[in-house]
Amino acid sequence: QVQLVESGGGTVQAGGSLRLSCAASGLPFTTRTMGWFRQAPGKEREFVTRSDWRGASAYISDDVKGRFTLSRDNAKSTVYLQMNSLKPEDTAIYYCAATSTPFTGRGVGDYVYWGQGTQVTVSS
Repeated sequence: QVQLVESGGGTVQAGGSLRLSCAASGLPFTTRTMGWFRQAPGKEREFVTRSDWRGASAYISDDVKGRFTLSRDNAKSTVYLQMNSLKPEDTAIYYCAATSTPFTGRGVGDYVYWGQGTQVTVSS
């Protein structure tokens, strides 16, 4: 059974930092793309970043790329999302996701396995 367990969310002031973690089990982690998505109240879930099985990463925008850093530890089957210079518009539930094949993508439908989500709140 595949499990993705996120942790590290919380409330911070604008300009602060948080580090999210996602521990995966039950899947061949080294050959799967791991992604982070977020969903703000009243909005659709959106892609934030992903790391494919080769370690190549992609980000939703240059703004996020300049503030967020995705990393993965294959030995621990864990991905991390370091978020710096947080803005109120980053407030959302952040979800970790994994593909079922080595295929990589940015769409919600490209990912089969999802974590329960962790709340990130950035106050102004």
